[in-house]
Amino acid sequence: MSISNFYEHKPANVPPKQMIIMLHGVGSNGRDLISLAPILAKYVPEAVFISPDAPFACDMVPAGYPDAYQWFSLANREPSAMLKGVKTVFPLVEEFIESQLELYNLPANKLSLLGFSQGTMTSLYAAPRLKSKIAGVLGYSGALLSDGKDLADLHKIPIHLIHGQADDVVPVQAWDMAKNILISNGYEFSGHTTRGLTHSIDQAGIDSGGEFLKRVLAQS
Repeated sequence: MSISNFYEHKPANVPPKQMIIMLHGVGSNGRDLISLAPILAKYVPEAVFISPDAPFACDMVPAGYPDAYQWFSLANREPSAMLKGVKTVFPLVEEFIESQLELYNLPANKLSLLGFSQGTMTSLYAAPRLKSKIAGVLGYSGALLSDGKDLADLHKIPIHLIHGQADDVVPVQAWDMAKNILISNGYEFSGHTTRGLTHSIDQAGIDSGGEFLKRVLAQS
């Protein structure tokens, strides 16, 4: 099992100097999230955006449903079950990240992860545990699958989380929990919640996220 199918958006006429790997939500695919790349590229014009399909078919849709993938199952949403799931997919995510950095001859500190929903959960788990420290994580509408006890000795990367206050899929309380745990463990935390926003990304989130990517990829 590996992550093999992905979509790209490259800078025009120049070799990429930075990389953003985008992890989509459950039941979605890499093609969906790569649609953000041309918009975010205005902030990081030298970055290549890479948006893979998760390695597993989504078990929340009918069998054979096209282009619906998951990083791990959400059939059981107990925290312990989700943590077990993200631990299982982590080696595949790590292998994919390392292969893309090698392909483009870029160091880890020129990489940021971007996640949406389950992709944010996966990004927040994977990023601090990679072999080398990356530039940061930008996460939308997700959650931190940790109580904080396992975070203290990992890479303390900048993390920027954005969440809708009207999110009825991943409640906004997940944002507050992640903020408190990350800050208490010494992570550089930023981001915001948006009044009235559901389980989605709005223009304010794109602008805020773009500025974060611009900052962390420039200073790393």
